[in-house]
Amino acid sequence: MEIQVKTYAEYLASGESPEILFWVGCAGSFDDRAKKITRAIVRILDHVGMKFAVLGTEESCTGDPAKRAGNEFLFQMQAMNNITVLNGYNVKKIVTGCPHCFNTLKNEYPALGGNYEVIHHTQLVQELIDAGKLKVQGGAFKGKKITYHDACYLGRANSVYEAPREAIKALDADLAEMKRSREKGFCCGAGGAQMFKEAEKGNKEVNVERTEEALELTPSVIATACPFCMTMMSDGVKHFNKESSVKVLDIAEIVVGGLKE
Repeated sequence: MEIQVKTYAEYLASGESPEILFWVGCAGSFDDRAKKITRAIVRILDHVGMKFAVLGTEESCTGDPAKRAGNEFLFQMQAMNNITVLNGYNVKKIVTGCPHCFNTLKNEYPALGGNYEVIHHTQLVQELIDAGKLKVQGGAFKGKKITYHDACYLGRANSVYEAPREAIKALDADLAEMKRSREKGFCCGAGGAQMFKEAEKGNKEVNVERTEEALELTPSVIATACPFCMTMMSDGVKHFNKESSVKVLDIAEIVVGGLKE
């Protein structure tokens, strides 16, 4: 099913204004695996009839990797460019597919003049389910054991713990918690710009340690809500040769799999 996504510029050209801006993010735009998550989020927004737009070619990196790597100057340059575009369109509400974009737009842009209501896609999904606009059923996930990995910038940095879990519970799936979860969650190994560099020497890769914890529960699905976590947990599952029995899926993909028409 093909869905046509309009840009903010196209909306304004036709004299309309969207309800929400979908901030796709670098991973969601360029990473082949993360593009599937982007499509799932678009499918959800379209399914409930929400008027949403993207910036298209006017969107650039939030500056999160530069800031985490210590380049504050580059971060501020990238942020100011985005704020100029967002304020030019008078954007009020943003939904993101990535916790890193979510955290940066929500907590770091206000100091530079970018004040918006920013929510993560799992929060939007929960809002839509609670409002009765998004109806899900078990589908392929009914009775399946799913464990959810808390993304650092969604969980510990912003205390968003319930929204992703509520989406899983709505599917009538068996939610199994890892020993280190919620406030005591354990990083996938990609945070702090580690995604873009080789790991320091140690006894074990962080993502292997985290995937071990998940696999101890013998889940059918490891659920994530971050494209960085998706890469790291997928690599961990491959490390243990479990790709045939354990799937790594984003909450948006899981919800799409259980959509009630």
